[in-house]
This record gives sequence, structure tokens and C-alpha cells, in this order.
Amino acid sequence: MTEGTTTTAAEGSDTLTRLEQEGEIAADYLEGLLDIADLDGDIDMDVEADRAAVSIISESARDLQKLVGRDGEVLEALQELTRLAVHRETGDRSRLMLDIGGFRAKKREVLAALGAKAADEVKSSGESVKLEPMTPFERKVVHDAVAAAGLRSESEGEEPQRFVVVLPA
Repeated sequence: MTEGTTTTAAEGSDTLTRLEQEGEIAADYLEGLLDIADLDGDIDMDVEADRAAVSIISESARDLQKLVGRDGEVLEALQELTRLAVHRETGDRSRLMLDIGGFRAKKREVLAALGAKAADEVKSSGESVKLEPMTPFERKVVHDAVAAAGLRSESEGEEPQRFVVVLPA
């Protein structure tokens, strides 16, 4: 093994360890939050796409719906608070993703289909397509789906009205 390969492997191991630490800090923070709110839920931690991923799951979806809120607004706020808790402990900015009751996973499926449909529309018409305003998470999923379809896309506008434009090849 060469020195460059050893360094790369060590960096990958360091990154994984750091992301696992972020997940543990987030899990502790969220467990405290669940206790305060007197809600039942299990915490699942993983590392996906070079970021810590933490999910709260429960048999009682009704309880978790309170933590998701309308269109995921409470979930977005909890994600930011969790990222701040991780930042306070580590001193590093976190890109942690939080999912509650599978809300983001379901949303990801719907958005990927929307991105693929928009890409098909652009391919057949040759005209660019502008989508409705979305959160950064939603735009990322659509950008990935458009890229997978072989086209490119851009985000335009200012938050909170920022939207995706799918462009012809």
C-alpha cells in the first residue's frame, strides 16, 4: 500500500468516525427532546452520502406527526436545532439529515418522480421547465433525479421562493 492510499484510507476512517460522533450527539439531543415532549420514539443512526443521518421511528405515527408538522416545517426546525446542538459539541458545522416517521424518505420518492417527470417533459418539448418553490432538501433531490435522467438543472430565486429550473440538453 502506498503512502497516498494509506492517507486516503485514514481520512475516510476519520470522516466516518466524525459522522458517527455527530449521529451520537444528535441522538442524545433528540432523546432528551422526546423525553421533554413525553413522546415515544426510537432513534436510528446511519451515515449516508457523507453525512450523518438520524431517524426517529415509532409505532405510533400520530405522535411523530407532531414532530413533522405541516409540510415538514417542524421537522426542518428540529433538524436545524439538532445541527446546532452538534455544532455546540464539536465546533464543526454539521450537514446532518433528520427524518421523522419516514417523512423525508417518502418525500424523497415523490420528489425523485417529479424530477424524472420534469426531465421527460423537457426532453420531449425541448423547453425548460420551472418547478414550484422548494426547500434546499427538496431541490437537492430534484437536481439528483434530473442528473440521473441525463439533463441539468439550476436553482433560481431567493429563499423561501427558490425553485428548480430543468434545462434542455
